[in-house]
Amino acid sequence: MVAAGRARYSLTMAGAPPQPATVRAHSRTFEWRFSAPPETIWPALADTARFNEAAGLPRHAIDERPQPDGSVRYFAAARKAGLTLAWEEIPVEWVWGRWFRHLRVFSRGPFRSLCATFELADDGTDGTTGRYTVEVEPAGLLGRALIGLGALAVIERNFSRLAEDAGAWAEGLRERPFDPPDQPLTAAMRDQGRRLIARIAKTPEAHGLAERLAGLVADGLDLDVARIRPLALARHWQVPPRAVVALCLRAVVEGYLEQRWDLLCPRCRGAKLTVTALDRLPTQAHCGACNIAYDRDFARNVELAFRPAPRVRPLGDGEFCLFGPMTTPHIAVQVRLAAGEERRLAAEFAPGAYRLRTLEIGGASEIEHPGGAFPAVIAEEGSVRSGAPAVAGSVLLVNREDRPRTLIVESRAWAEDALTAHRATTLQAFRDLFPGAALAPADAVAIAKIGLLFTDLAGSTALYERIGDTAAYTVVGRHFAVLSAAVRAHDGAVVKTMGDAVMAAFAEPADAVRAAIAIQRAHVEPPVKVGVHAGACVAVTLNGRLDYFGSTVNLAARLQAQAAVGEVVLSEAITADEGVAAILAGHRSEPRQARLRGFAEPVGYRAVSPVRS
Repeated sequence: MVAAGRARYSLTMAGAPPQPATVRAHSRTFEWRFSAPPETIWPALADTARFNEAAGLPRHAIDERPQPDGSVRYFAAARKAGLTLAWEEIPVEWVWGRWFRHLRVFSRGPFRSLCATFELADDGTDGTTGRYTVEVEPAGLLGRALIGLGALAVIERNFSRLAEDAGAWAEGLRERPFDPPDQPLTAAMRDQGRRLIARIAKTPEAHGLAERLAGLVADGLDLDVARIRPLALARHWQVPPRAVVALCLRAVVEGYLEQRWDLLCPRCRGAKLTVTALDRLPTQAHCGACNIAYDRDFARNVELAFRPAPRVRPLGDGEFCLFGPMTTPHIAVQVRLAAGEERRLAAEFAPGAYRLRTLEIGGASEIEHPGGAFPAVIAEEGSVRSGAPAVAGSVLLVNREDRPRTLIVESRAWAEDALTAHRATTLQAFRDLFPGAALAPADAVAIAKIGLLFTDLAGSTALYERIGDTAAYTVVGRHFAVLSAAVRAHDGAVVKTMGDAVMAAFAEPADAVRAAIAIQRAHVEPPVKVGVHAGACVAVTLNGRLDYFGSTVNLAARLQAQAAVGEVVLSEAITADEGVAAILAGHRSEPRQARLRGFAEPVGYRAVSPVRS
């Protein structure tokens, strides 16, 4: 939990971030003690948008104004306590897990500027000290009067209450860090929601989670429900991701949620364009905040998210905070430097792939960081490059340009919590509940990697002759049910059936292999032949449904014919996948080669005989 804060009129903090170039007429610093470590408390208190909503600050519209040099300035307006406020939003600066600073410069209202600075530090006793400083420059008599009447003390009481809630959440004592300042739903909305949730709970897609979804929608902050991400929710609830995806999809069918296909900006990762159906997705979008145009990528930057239907919970427009460390959690460092300035800051970087760039338009460089001392980040000649490694535990930022630049260090890994269009459309629940979901006519989407599984019955013609069409149809139906269950259980989807054959797709090639082995270990009768391949293909609409086209599809289909009864045939491409080797350990396999129709050269593959369970 958080200990009682203590206020002081001082801005001196050991190891604090650089101070803004503003006249600090009045400031107040309050200190909190948390039992949780810094990395646990940071995600709550650095989530400036949710913090502002919980504090009762107003939503505001953002006016993005591109500048001649390619940079963007951000202006906002709102009303609070009967006052009209207008200000320029200065991009937040931070070092992840350590500190952030947020400055607003007002053109209208009782203040000229308001700056919030937050710093976290490990106190050496398995706990954390947090220091929050609010600096205010009044704009006239009203501003001075508000400060004289205790405006800073009110802010301290309000923020300390939120810090206590965040501390309890970090210790696992609360479901979420913050509660909404006002009751978000009317009695009529709650009744409507309960009726819909009761219907959802009776469906096989509910997985016992309907009431948990109802609690989130009824009692969460606006920002908690404005963009419900099922994979993040599954991690928080500690349940299988496909269960939460199926729940949200069923909630759309019942009218409780709406689906939203977001086209994410590759720089800020924000949802800059949203449509409600796959066939409305454009091939390109523009991000005003980053001032760039970018292309659609099904497997990276098209994300399926959800929000409550308006009759269940209406949501307002505008932002609570445009920028913030947890709005763009892939950014580890974002700091503004004056022309010619150098700055060394305490920072830690895990091994991994990083991109060095500026917030403003310009070039970037990509690095692989092995761990230890991080290279210097140098802005010069309209681009950014890496320099010699700095001292371990720090980062050196250098601006050699003749104008201010905001330097950024960001992870190149896309968020694992994103339910991409590629992943969503290869889940059986999506295919079952939205069978007509398809791309626009003549649209084709390149998929960089997909796992494809083909099966076929062995001796199906003899089966029909031996037991008759009606009995054979029943047997084949049971056979398809077993196959479909194995595909569903391994996060895949049956794309189509072709006579006695099945084609299934998987976002992860390793899942396709797991499903194939599960099918053969299930003692399917009549026996089945299975072929699996992975590679690039094109997603298209065929016969009103989402389908796949290309040589990867053709090879997967041809490989299936090479399997003997009870075998799984794997292409060389899929056995090379890093997730597949461990799966094959303990199963008998042998390399083979064959000439396949449509392929000029012999094709190598591996025949696997799964060990029976």
